[in-house]
Amino acid sequence: MWAWEGGRTSPLTYGRELAFRIVGERRCPGARGNPCPDRAVVGARGTGGMCPPCVRLDRSHSVAADTALDDPRVFRVYLAWFGGALAKVGITAEERGDARLLEQGAVAFAWLGRGPLMAARRTEEVLGAALGVPDRIPYAAKRLARVELPGAAERAEEVVRLYRAARAVPGWQDTLEAPPFDGVRDHAGVFGLDRVARVDGVVGGLAAGGELAGTLLAVAGPDLHLALDDGREVVLDGRLVAGWEVARGEGRVTLPVDVVQRGLF
Repeated sequence: MWAWEGGRTSPLTYGRELAFRIVGERRCPGARGNPCPDRAVVGARGTGGMCPPCVRLDRSHSVAADTALDDPRVFRVYLAWFGGALAKVGITAEERGDARLLEQGAVAFAWLGRGPLMAARRTEEVLGAALGVPDRIPYAAKRLARVELPGAAERAEEVVRLYRAARAVPGWQDTLEAPPFDGVRDHAGVFGLDRVARVDGVVGGLAAGGELAGTLLAVAGPDLHLALDDGREVVLDGRLVAGWEVARGEGRVTLPVDVVQRGLF
């Protein structure tokens, strides 16, 4: 969903034009459902869009930041694949379903185990080391990896290969429930990745008065893939928009687009 100036929203529909203009200053939107009390002005290029006090509030009870060690919920360990050689082991609260995988832009994934937070966290660390995969992957790498993906069968094979390797790692199943394999989930269709042919550039920091216009091809995690009128296919990291007000644009592209340097990841 895209939020316009004044609080209006519209759905992000593949194949339709998205044209907007940045208005005013970028101000901290707050954290954990609480508006920023200072409405602080924040930097244009940061993906978080929050002021330091709100960042501290956001991280004060965060599973990702290891500041919520007493979280009583059931957690799941997953294996996620992002394209190419990019894969990771991660955890998410069971009640969230696959929301975390969608947020991260995971192309395909499988559930591996479930249990309390600390057991899930230990399993994440053990399997990450054993399989040689990280717990975080830069979005810049994900953007390139999701271009020219193999077919659904090949994508599933990549995840199954990781799953089998993970199940063969000793020890972690002593503290975490490991249900029978229940298949590979694939998000390529949800994201619209069959429409993405390449990534020519990435939209840089936003600025008041700047405009962007293009046909929406796909949305994977925070990344919006857009086809510009000049033939380029570019990515806008939606996290850059947080804190800005956006109004309908005139179909121009005046925001900076950084050329993608291939081969870096």
